Amino acid sequence: MQARYAKSTINVMLKLAYSSSNYKWLVFAAIGLGSLTNVIHHGSISIALPTIAREFDVSLTTIQWVVLAESLTISALLLPMGRLSDIIGRKPMYLLGVVLFGSMALFSGSSPAIAQYLGYAHPIMLMIPFRIFQGVGAAMTQANGMAMVTSVFSDRERGKGLGAHGSIIGTGGIIGPIVGGFLVTYASWHWIFWINVPLCAITFLGTALLLDSSRFRGATQGDKSFDWLGATLSSSTLLVFLLTLSNGAELGWFSLPIMAGFLIFIGLITTFIWWELKSSSPMLDLSLFRSRLFSVGIGSSYISFLGVTSFRFLITFYLQAALRLTPAQISWVLIPNAISRIILGPLSGNLSDKYGTKLFTTLGLLLAGCGLLLMAFMADSTSIWFVILAIVIMSSGSGIFMSPNSAAIFSSATGNKYGVTSALVNLSRNSGNVTGIAIATAIVSGTMISAGFSSNVEEVMIAETGSRILSTFISGMRLVFLLMAILQFISSIGHLTTSRAPLSET
Repeated sequence: MQARYAKSTINVMLKLAYSSSNYKWLVFAAIGLGSLTNVIHHGSISIALPTIAREFDVSLTTIQWVVLAESLTISALLLPMGRLSDIIGRKPMYLLGVVLFGSMALFSGSSPAIAQYLGYAHPIMLMIPFRIFQGVGAAMTQANGMAMVTSVFSDRERGKGLGAHGSIIGTGGIIGPIVGGFLVTYASWHWIFWINVPLCAITFLGTALLLDSSRFRGATQGDKSFDWLGATLSSSTLLVFLLTLSNGAELGWFSLPIMAGFLIFIGLITTFIWWELKSSSPMLDLSLFRSRLFSVGIGSSYISFLGVTSFRFLITFYLQAALRLTPAQISWVLIPNAISRIILGPLSGNLSDKYGTKLFTTLGLLLAGCGLLLMAFMADSTSIWFVILAIVIMSSGSGIFMSPNSAAIFSSATGNKYGVTSALVNLSRNSGNVTGIAIATAIVSGTMISAGFSSNVEEVMIAETGSRILSTFISGMRLVFLLMAILQFISSIGHLTTSRAPLSET
């Protein structure tokens, strides 16, 4: 009797919550916890990679796949998962993703014990498959999280909601490295993965209770077909493209495998476009790209993350090798990067609802470009305050740009396309992450090799201030930042000609 009464009371409270005018913030809280868990994990795992590499006795080329296995899987599956969520419903897809992400994190952290039990010589041969399946779970959540937040906020508050979601991402960017450093130092690298289990359990419980299934239903009966060939082609296209880029620097850009990879990519993407135009129920509705607002938004999101990721990848090497900062000191230098996003993301999102997105997307890209341009002038004797200034300007621009751009993209899509739209937004960001690292590595490595040096990181790290090898490394880094600055400026021009109008005018 008491159990039945308690269940009835919970049901009544949930119905009241579902009908509340503040329900959108309950959804935001549930989804935000999942997003925070994901970002903290990605921020902390990079801290653990050197320790894992030493314990497993593997090279840098091998250990990178602990990260790439998940990142490539996410990028390849975002579009199919977005379409599936539009068909079967966003809530069940999200919950399944949380379970898969958490369980595979448990297995990844336990891979040495599992390998020992199974008689495997190298635990990493188990960890990488676990990381692939963890990427599947992450793709399920990323393809749906932003879509669900967007759907519960009205048009007039969409920028506010996405801005608040952006602040969650920024907060995770601060917490992740701190948590990672603490766990690796005072516990073990295994806890980098194991800590996701209780976090995912809380996320599952919160989303299961707070998400109203009636608001996140799938498509109608007539729209339930799934484009399996399109899903296969899109995943294959992205995998070939990203694998080719990530291996270009190591194998040589004009080597037979890399050239063949690019040719296969061209063939696959051509086939994919042809099939999606022909299909009666395409996985990716290419008509979305008829909207200039949508196309510019997706393209500039990709370019923005090219700049952000190349900065994140190279700046730690520069700060250690050139300015001789310790990892702990570097974490403090990078904190303004996350704080700028936390503050400016919600602010620009809220203001863009009132004044339109054009001003904020254009200004954000211009500021990000200016910050990257300042970085192109850094040397081995540059003041740390100059570096911090450049970081603050770049990160402020990125923070101003993100939320209004996402709001503009979603404003050009109908509600039944929010799943695939959310997937495309996250795809542009994940692809930008992988591509940014590949481009940065290729330019810096190419610069060093052309000067007669190897691209061995250890040689750069131990080089003396003013040495030719360090100067060459910095020259390559400056070329990367200059290229990324130019791309930000070009992208800003696109936003001058198209952006969402102020909601007061619509």
